[in-house]
Amino acid sequence: MSIHLGAVSDDFYINSRLFLKVEGNLDREAVLHFFDRIRKEYPSLRKLRSRDGQALMLEEENDGQGSRRWIRVDRGSLRFGHFAPDTIDSVRRFGDLILTQAPYHLTFSDLVYDHLELIFGFDLQYRGNHDQLVAETIWGENPATSFLFGDDAANIIDAQPYFGIALSPECDVQAYVEVKSRTTTYEVRSSNYENEPISVFLTTRKYWGVDVDDAPAICLKTLFEHAERIAIDKVVPNFVNPLAAAIASRP
Repeated sequence: MSIHLGAVSDDFYINSRLFLKVEGNLDREAVLHFFDRIRKEYPSLRKLRSRDGQALMLEEENDGQGSRRWIRVDRGSLRFGHFAPDTIDSVRRFGDLILTQAPYHLTFSDLVYDHLELIFGFDLQYRGNHDQLVAETIWGENPATSFLFGDDAANIIDAQPYFGIALSPECDVQAYVEVKSRTTTYEVRSSNYENEPISVFLTTRKYWGVDVDDAPAICLKTLFEHAERIAIDKVVPNFVNPLAAAIASRP
C-alpha cells in the first residue's frame, strides 16, 4: 500500500456485513461459542451486549487511541469491523478468522448467503453546511451546478453523490462510493452548525448465486483487493483529499 488510509481523514474505519437470505433463530449458545473461539485470538474482545434480544454484540473497550474491534450477530446477518485500525492487513486477518469460523459455529452454508459487503469509511469533521461544501467541491465543474448554484437556490440542502459500478461482467461484484452529509435544514436556517463529520464510504460487494461461488473468507479477500486499489487510486485522490483541502481552506 502506497499510503496509510488512516492518515487522510480524521477517522478511518473498516466494516463488513454478511447478509443471509433466510432469517433464523438467534441461538445464544452457538453465538457464545463462536465469540469464545474468536476471543482465543483476540482476548481484548470482552464486552458483551444484547440488543433487545435481536442481536448479540462483542466488542473491545476503547484502547485510549480510539481503536476498537467489534462483532455483531443477529437473525439475518453477521457484522464486524475495526475502528481506527493500525493496518489494513490486521483487519483482513480479523475478518478471515471470523468468516472462516462462522459457518461451523453458526451453521451457515452457501445456500443462505445473500451478499457480503466491505466498507471503508473516511470521516472529515466540518462545522458548516456540509452540502454546500460538497456541492462546491465535488459538483463544481458538473452541469448540475446550474441547479445547485442557480438563481433559484437560496441554500443548498442536499448534495450527496452516490455512484455504483460493476466490477465483473456478471455484475455480482460491485463497488459504490457515497458522500454522506449531516447538515440539517434547521442548522442552515439558524447558521448554528454542529461539528459533525462528512463521510466518504467506499463499499465493495459480492452477491452469491450468479456463478460458482467461493466461501465468504475467500470472497472477503477479493473485496479487500478491490477496495484497497479503488481507495488509493480513485476515492482518496478524487473525493477524500479534495474535501479535506476544502475544509482546511475554510476559516
